Amino acid sequence: MTRERIIGPDPITPEEDLVQFSLRPDRLLDYVGQSDLKAKLEVLLQAARGRGEPCEHILLYGPPGLGKTTLAHIIANEMEARIVTTSGPSLQRAGDLMGILTNLNDGDILFIDEIHRLSSVIEEFIYPAMEDFKVDFVVDKGAFAKVINMPLKRFTLVGATTRAGMLSAPLRDRFGLYYHLDFYPVADLAEIVRRSAGLLEIGVELEAATMIAERSRGTPRIANRLLRRVRDYASVKGDGSVTPTITSTALEAEGVDSAGLDELDRKLLRIIIEFYKGGPVGVEALGATLNEEVDTLVDMVEPYLLKTGFLQRTRRGRVASDKAARHLDLALPQSDQQQSLL
Repeated sequence: MTRERIIGPDPITPEEDLVQFSLRPDRLLDYVGQSDLKAKLEVLLQAARGRGEPCEHILLYGPPGLGKTTLAHIIANEMEARIVTTSGPSLQRAGDLMGILTNLNDGDILFIDEIHRLSSVIEEFIYPAMEDFKVDFVVDKGAFAKVINMPLKRFTLVGATTRAGMLSAPLRDRFGLYYHLDFYPVADLAEIVRRSAGLLEIGVELEAATMIAERSRGTPRIANRLLRRVRDYASVKGDGSVTPTITSTALEAEGVDSAGLDELDRKLLRIIIEFYKGGPVGVEALGATLNEEVDTLVDMVEPYLLKTGFLQRTRRGRVASDKAARHLDLALPQSDQQQSLL
């Protein structure tokens, strides 16, 4: 069972997906953040429109919640094209993909989320579709088997993945463009919070928007989620306006501290500092001590702690930093083993 965390980058409920969809920008002009990527996309899309051709196949990769799906829809809107969305796990048979590909028109966008989870059979089937805009379909069996070559309309495949390293080299090489989405700075997140507040008709002060941004772990999806939680708190405990005081109280009630850490983050750091004397300690031992699955710690907890410098990963195991000890107001024991590692 997946742990649901308010500061987790993945959607918690299907209803949240609908709310997030309503807050997405439709055009590059309204998209906040990722300025380098935006500039490159602007040139690419304008050039493709000028030639009257579909743009090249695009691979978007980066941590969850940063706007890969949003960008795919923006690309379709900018190209004035229809977008067909699917995901890697939902494409189990070649026939599933065959039906989608043969129904695409010239210039359509095919968006495949979690593309790293495509099966090898589907990957082999999609290669000629991406390169030559055709598919080879086998009918009958044995001695009567025949290969039917079916041409396709020229389309653009936009793939999104959180694990680009898991893509096979042949599939990765067939993408003409690779764009990496990185975590957002606080200033961009604060602007996203204020934009979302306007769409949700919430009054939010600049300082309150900045406080939400600082606790959003560099992720717009988390920023919008925290904004809605603060809005609910403000409507019940205040007059509906999102002020710094209301924001601080609401986020503390949700267990999110000034650095964007929740109870699981703090618990992991405390265990390393107090129980394992600052580390190093193996992730399996941490999982057993916390009674959490190792995959949960590696995929959901460690990335942000590593990014912010609260945690360090060494060959011998995980080590808590001085910064983590100061944040938790704890003394970090300095063992000889830890000193030699650092």
